[in-house]
Amino acid sequence: MPDGPPKEEKLKSYRILLIDEAIRSGSYPNAETLAPKLEVSPRTIQRYLEFLRDTYQAPLEYDYTRRGYYYTEQNFFIKSVMLTEGELFSLALFEPLLAQYRQTPLEGNLRDIFKKIVQSLPQNISVDSSLLASHLSFIPDPPVFLETSSFLAVFTALKVKRTLAFEYRSLQDTVHTKRQADPYHAVCHRGNWYFIGHCHRRNEVRLFSCSRIRKASVTNTPFTIPKDFDPHLYFDKQMGVWASSRTPFTVELLFENEIGTYAAEHQWHDTQTLRQNEDGTVYVKFTTTQMPEVLRWVLGQGRTVKALNPPELVELVKAEAARLRIMYE
Repeated sequence: MPDGPPKEEKLKSYRILLIDEAIRSGSYPNAETLAPKLEVSPRTIQRYLEFLRDTYQAPLEYDYTRRGYYYTEQNFFIKSVMLTEGELFSLALFEPLLAQYRQTPLEGNLRDIFKKIVQSLPQNISVDSSLLASHLSFIPDPPVFLETSSFLAVFTALKVKRTLAFEYRSLQDTVHTKRQADPYHAVCHRGNWYFIGHCHRRNEVRLFSCSRIRKASVTNTPFTIPKDFDPHLYFDKQMGVWASSRTPFTVELLFENEIGTYAAEHQWHDTQTLRQNEDGTVYVKFTTTQMPEVLRWVLGQGRTVKALNPPELVELVKAEAARLRIMYE
């Protein structure tokens, strides 16, 4: 979709706001008086005035006695949300993108926000996502079930800094057990929500999956987040949110040439070093703390990716491959 240079569009919007302010001040400005103040020609000012009439339906009239412009309706003002054509296109993408938040408590709030943004636009500017429906598709991560009351309780406890009481089922368990924790930080990773906080049972900072929480409630017990707490030590935004280890290690991978282009065009990690070899294979190196997530990802790529380092990762891949062979035999 065509769009003017962003800086020029923003400058145009700013100038129109200044013209609106000058008109509402009752000083009866005209193209000749506004031009030097806005550093444009009188002809450009005239185009801006026409834009006010056509786009914002401004009740703009010229007073020949005072030789300037005024609004016939004193309560009129242009809404300050002025979007470029490209920004309107991005706003129209909101509806299909919202599919990623379906079946979560955030969906309703995000829809309300979207409605308020659209309502703040001028009356003759509309945003119709249906126009894009036949031309765009989004493939979100599979949704997980979140108990609405528990999800909201997590964020309330985090906001007011009160201990959260809840029932929790860990990854290995089949039943829920009663738990208490102090939520320090929330993380959304691949469509799943987690919080990092102090677990009263383990007396240490742990990671909790919101999809495994039920019957959560905020207690009256206050807590204080330790000054030395750094949430980024407990997850890697590129790799995952496994909080079992905070010791960084260096990963070295070799992508087969059959997916060399795919490997070379991706930013696998902020710390990565990437090199495409003469035979088409691609070498990637980066640092992370997420051994379980790297293992899962490497296994998911099958024979197209080989783990080179660290030795612990190589051994884990070998062991899992051996288990898979036994399983299928």
